[in-house]
Amino acid sequence: MPILRPLPQYLVGRYHGWKATSYAENSAWYRRLADDGQRPRAMVISCCDSRVHVTSIFGADSGEFFIHRNIANLVPPYAPDGLQHGTSATVEYAVCELHVAHLMVVGHTSCGGVAGCHAMCSGSAPELEEKSSFVGRWMDVLRPGYERVKDLPEDQQITALEREAVMVSLENLMTFPFVKAAVETGDLSLHGLVHDIKNGALMQAEDEGRRWVAV
Repeated sequence: MPILRPLPQYLVGRYHGWKATSYAENSAWYRRLADDGQRPRAMVISCCDSRVHVTSIFGADSGEFFIHRNIANLVPPYAPDGLQHGTSATVEYAVCELHVAHLMVVGHTSCGGVAGCHAMCSGSAPELEEKSSFVGRWMDVLRPGYERVKDLPEDQQITALEREAVMVSLENLMTFPFVKAAVETGDLSLHGLVHDIKNGALMQAEDEGRRWVAV
């Protein structure tokens, strides 16, 4: 049985529409990006969730953001153990090679990954505890955040854990020697944000995550 299939026609149509409009109107800019390479001002670590569109939120153009997406916008701790670490490799490239000035971790409301972590850590999702669960082992990164919210009233825990997904990632970023060095020299600034999908609000962490204020 053949594995590869042609693109669905609705995607083909959208591509040709983009090529005839956005690309055609900005072709010189795209050629410059191809010839001169990328010089993004910021890196964004956001969730894979299809409802989160960070380039639209910030009105970013091509070449402006270096973007990495994973479940629940998590960054694992620094661990040079020889294993494959896609997120860590992306952070290293952004900081050491592209020299981005800003690194934003963007969480969001109604995050399925965060809800799964909460269910797993509270004993409601034993399937995620299995060693064979890639999602469960990835959500282990957020266990320290669950420990910080588990004693809150039950109806506040998920919202708090969505914010902890951002703060745990920022804390883990500071375990990377090259990130810590860039932050201490002032060459890199870290930012923690949570986007509310329903009302479009964007909240920003202040005072090491003890306060969240509207942007």
